[in-house]
Amino acid sequence: MADQAVDTDGVQLSGHAATEGHFLGRTRELKELRADIERAGLDTIAGKKAPRARVLLIAGRPGSGRTALAEELVRQVADRYRDGVLRARLAEPDGTPVPVEHAARELLAALAVPAPAGADEDELSATLREALADRRVLLLLDDAAGAEQVDALLPDSPECLLVAVSAGPLTGISDVRPCTLGGLDTKSALELLTRYTGSVRITVDPRSAEGLVEACQGQPAALILAGGWLAARPQTAVADLAKQLHAEGDEGTPLSRILRLVHATLPAPAARTLRLLSLAPAGLVDPHTASALAGCSMGAARTTLDDLTALGLLRTVPAPLPQYEVPGCLQPLLRAAAETQERPAELQLARARMLERTVRLLQSCRAVTETDNPQAREKLQGTPSALRFPSPAAAADWLRMRRPALLAAARAAVADGELDTLARRLMSQLVRAMVAHFGTQAAAPDLYGIHQLVLDVAERRDLPRERAAALLNLADVDARTGRTAEALARYRAALDAGREANDPYATGRAMESVGGAHLELGDYERAADWFGRALAQRLARDERADAARLYGRIATAHTYAGRYGEAQRNWRAAASGHRKNDDIAAYARALSELARVQEYAGRPEESLRTCQEAVEWARRAEDARLQAAVQLRLADTLEHLGDPVAARLHRGAAERILGEERPDGEQGHASDHEPERAAERGPERAAEPVRTQDAERLRKRAPEAVSEPEQLEHGANACEIRSTPAED
Repeated sequence: MADQAVDTDGVQLSGHAATEGHFLGRTRELKELRADIERAGLDTIAGKKAPRARVLLIAGRPGSGRTALAEELVRQVADRYRDGVLRARLAEPDGTPVPVEHAARELLAALAVPAPAGADEDELSATLREALADRRVLLLLDDAAGAEQVDALLPDSPECLLVAVSAGPLTGISDVRPCTLGGLDTKSALELLTRYTGSVRITVDPRSAEGLVEACQGQPAALILAGGWLAARPQTAVADLAKQLHAEGDEGTPLSRILRLVHATLPAPAARTLRLLSLAPAGLVDPHTASALAGCSMGAARTTLDDLTALGLLRTVPAPLPQYEVPGCLQPLLRAAAETQERPAELQLARARMLERTVRLLQSCRAVTETDNPQAREKLQGTPSALRFPSPAAAADWLRMRRPALLAAARAAVADGELDTLARRLMSQLVRAMVAHFGTQAAAPDLYGIHQLVLDVAERRDLPRERAAALLNLADVDARTGRTAEALARYRAALDAGREANDPYATGRAMESVGGAHLELGDYERAADWFGRALAQRLARDERADAARLYGRIATAHTYAGRYGEAQRNWRAAASGHRKNDDIAAYARALSELARVQEYAGRPEESLRTCQEAVEWARRAEDARLQAAVQLRLADTLEHLGDPVAARLHRGAAERILGEERPDGEQGHASDHEPERAAERGPERAAEPVRTQDAERLRKRAPEAVSEPEQLEHGANACEIRSTPAED
């Protein structure tokens, strides 16, 4: 927001006034703030090195222009900070503090520093401080609700500068001199009015104009609303508005008085829409949100939003699609007006309409990516044109732009407590849309928060099936980010919930995942036991494909434990199951793993025969990377049998297969396999000869034939949120 007109905590000049605008006044405050950057701190005076970044505090009521002052200061000194400017907002528009972990994650994302999903506040704060340790950045924290938030994000490097914006002093942050804002000086306030009204009405009656400034107490937000009201009425004198404001009395703040006057003169539909916009999640509004809240057409919603923006009641948000923001300083006033003038049932109905519209948009957003699905295409054709996206790229842009509002909508719906069915549908569709457009891994931090909300609803409503699904998804993220003990506890809780719900999918999934967690923790006995329990359930339900896969997982646990006889028996059972299921590729992989275990067990001749059989079946499967991986396995076996010439031939065959697959050797299937783990090597592999550089390069391009551990798909696709059939 640098180089713009006076910002009023969200109220921003629009239209002609904005394009002509620049920062107004605050010369003294800017001079003091810039001097404070250079001021010797208490540690320096005491002869110590400053341990942390300098903190500047700009304090003022909402609507005082505190954010604009901070942005102007940032604009003036940004060139001193070679690594740029970072921004974070520490409070929602309704004043709710933003959790530190959310703010830290957003800042890390701006720095392109990865942060694991599900990480807690301490871990994320430490990661942020570490990332800033060698950087010289300027950090702007807007709407700080308390000192704890700022302290948790404060860089340890004295080379950095932190500018905090708050309503009052931040007790607990040492060596901070707050710059407290009052109103604008009269000259700047009159110039601000002039930008809306033109110079004539101000110069012909300067005394009335000064009286209007005094009635607004120089507050930029109030002056902008006054200017917008006058701009909409070219024939009205400044004195008329000043009189009306004086007639309002002294009740409330200048901003609340001018807002009441502006609101009272709006057409009834526009006034009602303005009040209902206080329900917009995160204060972010698009035409769909306004249309659903007000129960009007999209065209009427767009017109109303533009009219409200011209009056200074909304601000436009730079984005590929139309989006507006309800100013933070107006949010509580509009919310109070809505609660006073609208019946509770009407407000709840408006929320429900908004959530229902959001669910349908998310369904359309996901469906546009499913071009190969006839059912999805048919459903998309039946969707009203206003809810359709012209392309997957347009849907992704909308999802990216609306992400903060969508996440806020989910949080608000869950907090409401009366709209749990809609909340569940919203979260289900939000998960699916994010996975479809961004992928499970990229969306993992947001998905983790959504699954926590699902768990909250499931526990509140005593829904064991949904509780099991949420726990499984949360545990999957914990497992992927190395929090195996936490994942194990959640998998066990999911198993209990699945049994309570009599849900065989959830129980089987949980038992297998408990086994996977024990495998990761090195408890191979328990891992094999839990895989066996999951296998028994799959066999009882005649789920043959899953049973074959579980035989492989049991075999893996036995391999880790050095029980090669048990491992061979289970790999044979897995291979037999895959062959009966006509899964040729899985059969080839199982044979390849059986060959590996035979080699560990000191049976190289058997391993060679099994490898040769695996090569033949991999060829039938027409899977190039699988063929190359099995060829490499065969080359290893031949090398151990003392036949380096044949080993080179098979490595050459793998090279040719990969070269035919793609000249650069890269392929998008790498995620289906994992490189060989050290624990798999076994005692016989410990003395394995060092491979040539060519062999290692091949191995990177064609990993081991079987993923280890062969796990179920993690994340949102693994165990989707269960909701009512109507959601699809």
